[in-house]
Amino acid sequence: MALTEFRNVAIVAHVDHGKTTLVDAMLRQSGAFDERAELVDRVMDSGDLEREKGITILAKNTSVRRLGAGSGGADLVFNIIDTPGHADFGGEVERGLNMVDGVVLLIDSSEGPLPQTRFVLRKALAASLPVIIVVNKTDRPDARIDEVVEDAQDLLIGLASDLEDPDAQAAAERALELPVVFASGRAGKASTTQPANGQEPAGENLDELFALLYDVIPAPRGDADAPLQAHVTNLDASNFLGRIGLVRIHNGRLRKGQQVAWIHHLPGGGQETKSVRISELLATKGVERMPTEEAVAGDIVAVAGISEIMIGDTLADPENPVALPAITVDQPAISMTIGVNTSPLAGRNGGTKLTARMVKARLDQELVGNVSLRVLDTERPDDWEVQGRGEMALSILVETMRREGFELTVGKPQVVTRVIDGKVHEPMEHMTIDVPEEYLGAVTQLMAARKGRMEQMGNHGSGWVRMEFRVPARGLIGFRTTFMTETRGAGIANSESAGYEPWVGEIRSRHTGSLVADRAGKATAFALLSLADRGDFFIEPGSEVYEGVVVGENPRSEDMDVNITKEKKLTNMRAASSDTTETLQRARNLSLEEAMEFCAGDECVEVGPEAIRVRKVLLTANERAKSRSKSKSREQQSVN
Repeated sequence: MALTEFRNVAIVAHVDHGKTTLVDAMLRQSGAFDERAELVDRVMDSGDLEREKGITILAKNTSVRRLGAGSGGADLVFNIIDTPGHADFGGEVERGLNMVDGVVLLIDSSEGPLPQTRFVLRKALAASLPVIIVVNKTDRPDARIDEVVEDAQDLLIGLASDLEDPDAQAAAERALELPVVFASGRAGKASTTQPANGQEPAGENLDELFALLYDVIPAPRGDADAPLQAHVTNLDASNFLGRIGLVRIHNGRLRKGQQVAWIHHLPGGGQETKSVRISELLATKGVERMPTEEAVAGDIVAVAGISEIMIGDTLADPENPVALPAITVDQPAISMTIGVNTSPLAGRNGGTKLTARMVKARLDQELVGNVSLRVLDTERPDDWEVQGRGEMALSILVETMRREGFELTVGKPQVVTRVIDGKVHEPMEHMTIDVPEEYLGAVTQLMAARKGRMEQMGNHGSGWVRMEFRVPARGLIGFRTTFMTETRGAGIANSESAGYEPWVGEIRSRHTGSLVADRAGKATAFALLSLADRGDFFIEPGSEVYEGVVVGENPRSEDMDVNITKEKKLTNMRAASSDTTETLQRARNLSLEEAMEFCAGDECVEVGPEAIRVRKVLLTANERAKSRSKSKSREQQSVN
């Protein structure tokens, strides 16, 4: 009789559909927390940025132990992978699916399937994994459970027809035959009996969900007595143990102090094998990693002692080293330039890491754990092109570096193009937009200006309209701020990758210009009041500026150089208006994402721990004028 049975499952969903809250409830009901422990909501979202933004950024694993719940009274261990819901972090999802034997697809009872739902479900079906559909948040007042279940089943059928793999189609057919689980992660309840809209499920706890997971998710197929094969699927670090590799054991056993063959995949496609020793073996219990002496096939554990271990590597039997396939992910679609801070205020923004060597070392460190990122050299020795899945993924990297004390110059995001059959192709996005009916015209016009093609439109009957567009990825750079302004903050927009299409032509995403400081100094209230009718400002009186920094937004399309440091001339004569109080409009404080979206083609963002500024790439007006004249000359020569 086996002492322990394993079930390895990933929970996938769209952003904010309740993955992490459901995992919290599973942990609490399984006794993972000490009785005196302080309970924290969304315990799996351990990073500061994850808690601030309310999203999961990194895939994490936890372990839920159900004593005596396996066959013959064996303990049952659920290794659960909590994955991000945003397509920009799709590399985390693809990596997580390499660790599991089945998937729980979580869908909001009101919003229904959204682009990221489609993205993660397609990945699960492509891996031929069994899928259990869970309709979450059934107690929402605006729940529409029947329609959501129907939409989810239609999505399964649609994706199955798109995938040519017979195994993937079979996985979709099996999912349609399984019962749908209705849950409220916040209440910690789940049932296969459908409740009324807005009501909690009939179950008292999550036992019905656990039972279905045990019945549907297959046990790991590994053989504990076969030669060792373990796949490295994630990385972590410890101040005491150094780099830690999270591995799934496919065959054999791992023991503390064991000598194993480490098979490392080289960038060119080759392999190298070295003999290494496992200095520490850690098993996950709840949300903690505990030392253990041995782990067997089917389990997911952490190992230490291999300083250069990488994602996709294999730990194997020294006498029979057989490598597992490398982990493959989708190619990047968005790129931007990251380099050292070259502004006149470099070193005065609170940063302590300023040199090119430090920046390059940090980017190389990010490559270790981020499988969907690429770092390429540029013509300049202090700039690098960083490619990722989307704008949010890159902004998260820059924000993390900023908080670590780096000062950077960040270029405007660009799309990564491909040449197919001699023609330039660009990445496309499938965009789903939910807005109140009164904003239908504004959103349609906004998407048309960005070369978006409407593919579908439907009305839920509750005053909201859902529209689906196919739009170039570069049309969505800087889109979110304008969209929120047009819909007065009421709109919801989500997108997923939709392949490549031929270049659609010029897209003008910004119709305003910049107010640019024409000299260095400190901004004065007098100058800001004098220029108040010229546009909105990003700085307060007393802020230090330099020539070429963008201090505001011009409603007109052209840039305007302004003297933001002008002081009032003082005389000994009292002015007639001296008793009149003038008020200055409050400055707009741009966040990092807003600054990156605001950037024009000839602008970049200066990023530091204490300041975020938009500036011109060429700081002086003379340099910018020469650059414009050269570009005009090149355009005329190309026409002729």
